[in-house]
Amino acid sequence: MAHGGMGGPGGGMGGGMGGGMGGGRARGEERRLAPGQRPDLRRVLALFRPYRGTLLAVLVLIAIGAATGVVSPFLIREIVDVALPDQRADVLAWCVGGLIAVTIVSSALGVTQSMLSTRVGQAVMHDLRVSVYAHLQRMGLGFFTRTRTGEIQSRIFSDIGSMQAMVTSVMTQIVSSAAGVVMALVAMVALDWRLTLFSLIALPLAVWMNRRVGRRRREIVRTRQEKAADLSAGIQESLSVSGILLGLTMGRSQALTDAFTVDSRGLADLEVRSEMAGRWHMAVFTTLMALFPALTYLLGGHLLFSGTGVTIGTLVAFIALQSGLFPQINGLLRVATQVNSSLALFTRVFEYLDAPITIADAPDALALDPTEVRGEIRFEDVTFTYPGADAPALHGLDLVIPAGRHTALVGTTGSGKTSTGYLMARLYEPTSGRITLDGHDLRGITMGSLADSLGVVTQETYLLHATIAENLRFARPDASDEDLVRACRIAQIHDHIVGLSEGYATVVGERGYRFSGGEKQRLALARTILRDPPVLLLDEATSALDVVTERAMSGALDAVARGRTTVSIAHRLSTVRAADQIIVMATGRIVERGTYEELLGRGGVFADLVAQDSARDGAQQQDSSSAGLSDSSSAGPSESPSDGPVSAPGTPTARPGS
Repeated sequence: MAHGGMGGPGGGMGGGMGGGMGGGRARGEERRLAPGQRPDLRRVLALFRPYRGTLLAVLVLIAIGAATGVVSPFLIREIVDVALPDQRADVLAWCVGGLIAVTIVSSALGVTQSMLSTRVGQAVMHDLRVSVYAHLQRMGLGFFTRTRTGEIQSRIFSDIGSMQAMVTSVMTQIVSSAAGVVMALVAMVALDWRLTLFSLIALPLAVWMNRRVGRRRREIVRTRQEKAADLSAGIQESLSVSGILLGLTMGRSQALTDAFTVDSRGLADLEVRSEMAGRWHMAVFTTLMALFPALTYLLGGHLLFSGTGVTIGTLVAFIALQSGLFPQINGLLRVATQVNSSLALFTRVFEYLDAPITIADAPDALALDPTEVRGEIRFEDVTFTYPGADAPALHGLDLVIPAGRHTALVGTTGSGKTSTGYLMARLYEPTSGRITLDGHDLRGITMGSLADSLGVVTQETYLLHATIAENLRFARPDASDEDLVRACRIAQIHDHIVGLSEGYATVVGERGYRFSGGEKQRLALARTILRDPPVLLLDEATSALDVVTERAMSGALDAVARGRTTVSIAHRLSTVRAADQIIVMATGRIVERGTYEELLGRGGVFADLVAQDSARDGAQQQDSSSAGLSDSSSAGPSESPSDGPVSAPGTPTARPGS
């Protein structure tokens, strides 16, 4: 199987990341605006820039609608002052027809404007969701080890979803209400400037109250979204398969329910506060506005009695305009409050968009052809410290991994083995020094071509909630059914798959929990084999396999490794006996290197590790024998009997939980 023939898209780490379930609420590192500070409104408005043409059409419709809306009061004045007193049937008919036409035109304009503005708003939401998702896809692994999955989901769905009213209708409502207010004021001044000034006496008070309410609601909304993110993260952690198992086995189900109840009640209280914030202020303003028509009748009557140019028709038309103006002003103030609240949501979303991308392609990055990659990897004086850590995980590492050979990294927990693998796959970057692939610095290679050249299988296997075939094709979407079968045969999992009632169409379940640990790791191996990369990194890739299956796979893995560079990060030392070189690590440094027999003969650190490994395997075999674990009837739902010897072709294999 030549490594160049099947290189396809996809790749990266084959494993997933687990999340803790504890009651802690530590968030990822986030950059916040100072209290009371709002994001730049120009940045919010820039989201609408790609849709300028449609927005211009909406503005034209709004202007026409606002102009149409002020025609009705003048028609009413003609009816009151001319048509009815003079019994002019023709004027009455024309005015009534005009009122009907204004109503029809206004309705048609409103529907068209609503359709266009909704399309623009949904397009902006789509762009924002995709921008956040694409940005997060480029974030380094460190970001996700510090940030809860539920928090990320809350930003993408809850925060952006809560903006829907803002981006679909609020902007056009602001323009529409503002245009309506301007048109109404112009018409009111044309009717009588004295009544107009009287009508605007309470406006400064309303603006002051609105600004005060807006500040309160913005703070409440920010706190509410943080609480909602906490609740979402708690649900994601505690109601996952791992979370349910942990809660049940630890007897913490009721405690988790109680904690959820407290969080949910707090969120409900914040929802009430958010909804009721400023309601009393608005009630006062609404009541005041309701009194103004009566007071206007009083003032207008005095002007009429004194003979200063106010007619009955003018007064009736003015009251009609006033009755339309006040709801417009009230709506404009409400919308302004809503915009203030929404700025807290934009702040949270912009925090993710502004999060720095720590690992990205250089402008002149080289795209490697996987078919031409030899696979020589060099670590040159590499030191690496995890973000936020006090001490380096690797110290001045110098290492040569020859092309086409098998190199094993071994050592106790915390020795730096997995950190070395992370750097090799460029999930992190060295603090100092450099790493090269065939002489090219990894920082000068495109991420996509590096993923195509280096296949990774980790001990923590991640499978999608999809069919077996879809999980395999995630690594190579164009793979044929024959390619899937060939990869699964090499990984010693094909016979088990065909023994299932639905074969390769079997849905694996969330994170693959319908399969045992060994079966999941074999599927992950098959997924990486399907990509056929020139470099293979196995990070404890056979840790979940029993001894018999592991031995059966060793020959297959040897065949896969032939002609390609293979790096094994191993805890079970029996799996690296045939490695061309073994690198022994301790506290982030290389302490020994050589072949299995050479290192064993030295009687040093590696010999001690082998002795400990042998003692541990012996104890496990003795415990398994005494507990009768070799009896297939005792296999639990998450560790099926098929994790033992692989069935012969065509022999049905028991399905976990069946």
